[in-house]
Amino acid sequence: MRRAVGYRRYDTEEELEVLNELYDYLRLYTNFFQPVMKLIEKIRIGSKVKKRYDRARTPYRRTVESNFVPQQAKEVLGEEYAKLNPVKLKQKITRLQERLDNLVRSKSRLKREEQHVNLEYIFT
Repeated sequence: MRRAVGYRRYDTEEELEVLNELYDYLRLYTNFFQPVMKLIEKIRIGSKVKKRYDRARTPYRRTVESNFVPQQAKEVLGEEYAKLNPVKLKQKITRLQERLDNLVRSKSRLKREEQHVNLEYIFT
């Protein structure tokens, strides 16, 4: 998640609301549209480690192909997948990241102005 939201401190209610909305969209984008290569095996040959990976698939695709997931759950996921547009999702994610960045910047700008006013009071 830090890759998506950075390492800043988010401590206001408004930032929390934006983060929660961002996490909802990130969950959808990651699980339905971001393929991952899963490690199948690691074999140590002397000092070298040889790794073998499965082909890249999204978590959604892996779930649909699994025999351990009930058919009803697969149908629900399929309906949700049919409603999604990856371009629009990515645009919403980018917009929310920018909004979060603006909130943090305005907060830090207010703190600096407040500190400046306090220093003027002390030195006058």
